[in-house]
Amino acid sequence: MNVYLKNTLRFIIIALLQTIILNKITLRWWSEPVGFPIFIPFVYPVFILLLPFETPVWALLILGFLMGVTVDTFMCTAGMHAAATVFVAYLRTNVLSALQPRHLSEYAGLHPSIRTMGWMPFLVYSAFLIVIHHLVFFSIELWNFSNVGFLLLKIAASSVTSMLFIVVYLLLFTRQSATRS
Repeated sequence: MNVYLKNTLRFIIIALLQTIILNKITLRWWSEPVGFPIFIPFVYPVFILLLPFETPVWALLILGFLMGVTVDTFMCTAGMHAAATVFVAYLRTNVLSALQPRHLSEYAGLHPSIRTMGWMPFLVYSAFLIVIHHLVFFSIELWNFSNVGFLLLKIAASSVTSMLFIVVYLLLFTRQSATRS
């Protein structure tokens, strides 16, 4: 399948999954009223994480903005998702360069995945960028640092939940191949 068509379909599927299904799921880790506030797992940053290695930064920024604005439109969040996703798109190339043993240009035609990177490097890569995404998003959402513990708890709980949903997404929608010799 053409890489442009594949990523367009991925964009649509992830945007629909986030806006129609995941935005309706509200999770609580502890009981109210002294407990943890409602939060929604964010899976949509996986679109940026799974783009091909050789995707230029300018394209990552534009695609991150488009994905963020799409989610912002359905959640009425006035650019908070766009800001967080653009920041993740900006950092993505540097994080991949730090984790990959070879230069990114040597991975022509490939995209970051469990199959191309292995489980642990891919989980470190995606978890790091998801935590950064949540840090930016929740910092903008709360807009004060008077209760840093609450902010950190919200970031940690949302990041763990989002990573669980991302792993489920990858297991469902990633084609597994036989091991290479």
